[in-house]
Amino acid sequence: MSGHSKWANIKHKKEAADKVKGKAFSRIAKEIMVAAKMGGSDPDANPRLRSALVAAKAVNMPNANIERAIKKGAGELGDVVYEEIVYEGYAAGGVAVIVECLTDNRNRSISDVRMVFDRNGGNMAGSGAVARMFKRQAHFTISGDWADEDKLMEIVLDAGANDLSVEDGVAEIWADPENFEALVKLFEEKGIPTEEAAVVRKPEMVTEITDVSTARQVMRLVERMEDLDDVQEVTANYEIADEIADQLEEE
Repeated sequence: MSGHSKWANIKHKKEAADKVKGKAFSRIAKEIMVAAKMGGSDPDANPRLRSALVAAKAVNMPNANIERAIKKGAGELGDVVYEEIVYEGYAAGGVAVIVECLTDNRNRSISDVRMVFDRNGGNMAGSGAVARMFKRQAHFTISGDWADEDKLMEIVLDAGANDLSVEDGVAEIWADPENFEALVKLFEEKGIPTEEAAVVRKPEMVTEITDVSTARQVMRLVERMEDLDDVQEVTANYEIADEIADQLEEE
């Protein structure tokens, strides 16, 4: 997801499970297709495909879905042409937003993304306007019994993680992208289930939101953007002040 307020992250995790899972499957399937098209269907010779398959396994994507996506990307089930496009902009309060798309129709994508910005108090910006505010990082979330700082600390730090936080039953782990596969393998060996596993953009700095109206606008923009079919990932550099988060949670 997108915003980096703890409350916003936790709210996101508690969305209806089937909706979240369906969107995750769709987005990972597109990534598998693009990876297979660009580098071939052999994951041993295609690092991007290998990472996509790791992400698919992390969310328990069925093998049939994975195999079909690989075959589509490799041209065995008809030619599929997706291109990667990154859009940048601002939400209310000056919050920086990165929108990553995989699309077979560039005109549709930019029209949909622009509409969400315009209708939710934001505006699009030129390429490079906000990208410098984010850094690529491996990201994992874990819940349940394993979402325990004492249990996870020594395990993940030895495997290359550089940040671990646990709040309200959800553990977030960050690492450099080159340590992504090592951490996935470690979680598999230890029997630690992950809810999310991907290389994403992490904000280098955050914009604190201190009023309810702005918080609502930013969260609505992110949610509407994530609902677009072509959107793979939305990242926004905001953090909601504790008193505002408490107020929103009570609504």
